[in-house]
Amino acid sequence: MSFSRLPTLLLLAALLCLGGSVSAQSRGPSVTAVLDSSETSLGNPVQLQIKVTGASNPKPPSAIEVEGLDIRYAGTSREYQMNNFSVRYSFTYNYTTMPLEAGTYTIPPLEIEAGGQQLYTPELTLTVVSSSPRSGQRGRRGRGGGPDVDVDPQQIGFIDMLIPKTTAYVGEMIPVQVRLGLNMRTPVESLGSGIQIAGQGFTTQKMPEPRQTIESLNGRHYQVFIFKTAISPVRAGTLEIGPAEINPTVRVPRGIQRNPSLPRDLFDDPFFNNFFNDPAFAPSIPREVKLRSESATLEVKPLPPNAPPTFGGAIGMFTLRAVANPTTVQVGDPITVTATLTGRGSFDRVTAPALEDASGWHTYPPSDRFRQDDDVGISGSKTFELVVAPKDAKRALPPLVFSFFDPVKETYVTLRSEEIPVQVQGGAAPAPTPAVAAAGSPPPAAAPAATPTPPQEQEILYLTDQPDRARTFTPLYEQPVFWAAQLVPFFALLGYVGWRVRQARLDDRAAQRVARLQQEASELQRSLRQNDSDARQYLAAASRAVQLKTALARNVDPNSVDAESAASAFRLDEQRRDQLRDLFARSDELRYSGNGHHGRGVSPEQRREIAELVETLRV
Repeated sequence: MSFSRLPTLLLLAALLCLGGSVSAQSRGPSVTAVLDSSETSLGNPVQLQIKVTGASNPKPPSAIEVEGLDIRYAGTSREYQMNNFSVRYSFTYNYTTMPLEAGTYTIPPLEIEAGGQQLYTPELTLTVVSSSPRSGQRGRRGRGGGPDVDVDPQQIGFIDMLIPKTTAYVGEMIPVQVRLGLNMRTPVESLGSGIQIAGQGFTTQKMPEPRQTIESLNGRHYQVFIFKTAISPVRAGTLEIGPAEINPTVRVPRGIQRNPSLPRDLFDDPFFNNFFNDPAFAPSIPREVKLRSESATLEVKPLPPNAPPTFGGAIGMFTLRAVANPTTVQVGDPITVTATLTGRGSFDRVTAPALEDASGWHTYPPSDRFRQDDDVGISGSKTFELVVAPKDAKRALPPLVFSFFDPVKETYVTLRSEEIPVQVQGGAAPAPTPAVAAAGSPPPAAAPAATPTPPQEQEILYLTDQPDRARTFTPLYEQPVFWAAQLVPFFALLGYVGWRVRQARLDDRAAQRVARLQQEASELQRSLRQNDSDARQYLAAASRAVQLKTALARNVDPNSVDAESAASAFRLDEQRRDQLRDLFARSDELRYSGNGHHGRGVSPEQRREIAELVETLRV
């Protein structure tokens, strides 16, 4: 290569890097919004999702008001993506949209604040149609060529809907039981599409498989299917629940005239006597039967105002229990707090308890798991694992608080756990050791002994009142005062020797500590050039190497070092400061959040960039 072309190549490379940097920085936050369906019917809610990308702390709209639609917040999901050492945040805000009237509705652009900018969602359109009953099924012809007999649903079976209460609050979970009984003389081929509960203004939990039993009513045997679910009203007012409907397919007799010579049915039922009219004994065909229950009325009351700040929408009755492990840590070490909420209510709206006083603590996103004690998830226990890290010395973990609305007492309740005793050692950065501060300087001189000052106003009296000590002729070396005075420099010498021995030991300990930190930092820095560890181990090693280098540079505890203190210690520019923040955020997310991202790898290019960043950290 000609050296004359080298400046040109360097200039071209610089322009490419600058272009890449500008391109990376030009990608600002963005927002979009979608409906999972653009058309629905009355009583069938749709989901509205607002997704914000490229901002770490967006602010969604507090309320969405559209006349004819009841739009309620239903939770947030977070996602972190790392590409070429750049972390990109994504937040998805979910809203349940319940149509109140038929028509075409427009959800206007919504304002979102993200990254210091004002963003707007696109305009959305939702069409709501009235639910229409199914048209009557025309008579079919049997396999024998004749028309089927008319089927009386009351002879086939029955359906009942049981709701335990007539009044409720918005958002309260209400158990519902539907009993379907089918006559044992009509074999069941299928239950069709299952139980459907008609109505508007409430949501319905997914029904599990029904429990089956056999019952005898009025001298007839029925195969009974018991369906369980729960409904939750989404608006106040009078709601009509039901009817519950199902269209099972059963086998019914074909429409053939009865042979008078054959015996009649045991229950003397003309409908079932047709089973004995054919020499084949059971000439039947499948028939879909429509069964409907009675509807019910539910009075729904709004929640009272002045809800506690920690209220997240949970309605029911709950108890709170919290434990922490470990309870003896250093500053910056994680403590896992396990909080369990047990009871009965709307567990889908139960959010993680929060620290009553979070000052001095760094918290991470919690994980949760739910164990239900019934068929539809109204009762059970929800366990949260919250990782916290102390920023300074602590003696106790503050209480966890959780608020809910008790529909029985008709009031808000705030639960507080007990303080959990912990021992957090460490704290502020240690001061320089006395050996370092006094290096090259003589030990501090002992303060001169105080000399008593004789009274000034009685100077002559003071002299004349002394004993005959001044007139004694005893030699000085035989006087006790002389030998007492000789002990002063002797003890001073002993103190100086002890002080020097202590300083030597402190110097040795400080040197050993520095040597250990340097060795650990060197080993971690060498491991960053290898590609045999997973993403969690690699990012943990990188963040630990940064902490060690900062501790060596500032003579502080490495566990108390975060991204900001490290960036200040090495006086990093804004770009490398952002890279350091992303490194610590990514490492913390993989270590503490419990969201299951450990399987995501770090590419060789990302490892090279991380290793170069760590190697450039010098004072």
